[in-house]
Amino acid sequence: MSSNAPRRTALDALHRSLGATMTDFAGWDMPLRYGSERDEHVAVRTRAGLFDLSHMGEITVTGPQAAALLNHALVGNIASVGVGRARYTMICRADGGILDDLIVYRLAETEYMVVANASNAEVVLGALTERAGGFDAEVRDDRDAYALLAVQGPESPGILKSLTDADLDGLKYYAGLPGTVAGVPALIARTGYTGEDGFELFVAPSDAEKLWQALTEAGAPAGLVPCGLSCRDTLRLEAGMPLYGHELTTSLTPFDAGLGRVVKFEKEGDFVGREALEAAAERAAANPPRVLVGLVAEGRRVPRAGFAVVTGGTVVGEVTSGAPSPTLGRPIAMAYVDAAHAAPGTPGVGVDIRGSHEPYEVVALPFYKRQK
Repeated sequence: MSSNAPRRTALDALHRSLGATMTDFAGWDMPLRYGSERDEHVAVRTRAGLFDLSHMGEITVTGPQAAALLNHALVGNIASVGVGRARYTMICRADGGILDDLIVYRLAETEYMVVANASNAEVVLGALTERAGGFDAEVRDDRDAYALLAVQGPESPGILKSLTDADLDGLKYYAGLPGTVAGVPALIARTGYTGEDGFELFVAPSDAEKLWQALTEAGAPAGLVPCGLSCRDTLRLEAGMPLYGHELTTSLTPFDAGLGRVVKFEKEGDFVGREALEAAAERAAANPPRVLVGLVAEGRRVPRAGFAVVTGGTVVGEVTSGAPSPTLGRPIAMAYVDAAHAAPGTPGVGVDIRGSHEPYEVVALPFYKRQK
């Protein structure tokens, strides 16, 4: 196998046996869909779906100054995260540009797991390693130590309860606890990227197939189906969740993305990007250049990333993500739009789709919010 061939997860043979359509994603061969991506999407919204997310990048940070290192390296207050809890945060450049968005789990008093997007895992590992200088802490690449399976959807708690003695009722959103699922040791996290209740299970790659099969059997009566990256994208889009490379890039700060809340200026000590982000916060408060909004089509044509948002003959923004929405029954998009045209219901806004001005309604994000 050549060095630039896509990497394969521990579940690769199983995906192929299920007839998955595979695709190269961030250097990994990943299942795009198994059958109908619409059916997979609807299953997650109404029942449950099972995902292989083993392409995500796990980086362990340990040592007496692990918390101090992460507070310096990331924009969030990681030292305040309790053991067994998790936090959504970002790692930024010195100029405030976003290198990646992350979830950080505090596994023990001096041990954290940082989960990076597959496309940025190498960049995040490099940045954390470089920023660790002077701290009594170790940064370890653990990408090969984990497979990651996700069960998402309203039936997911019931499915998982049949396979574990862990206290799932006591497991809050953005928390994780060690346990066993179908006899497999796992970090059981109540996190996800679909807008539904669900769990992400970090296990040894050698246990991944056994766990997948057990979840499939336990979930069959509830209507669980295997799901690929295609429906994961439409699910997160409906939920208004950003995707790195689309809504988040190095040319944007968290404040540009409407996610300034993840930046914690009140934490102790300096952190990489603080000065630039303080200036970005002031700019955003005074006069935001563009605002991330939702767009819902009046017609049937689907906008794609990079398409211009227009009003009259003037370009006032750019689509970052677009797709048909199975839940709304119409095409939807996220876009950065000039602040003057960003209010929900702003008239005359459209998307230039191959030279044709297609009318769109500006709406507040998210497009979809589950009933508690």
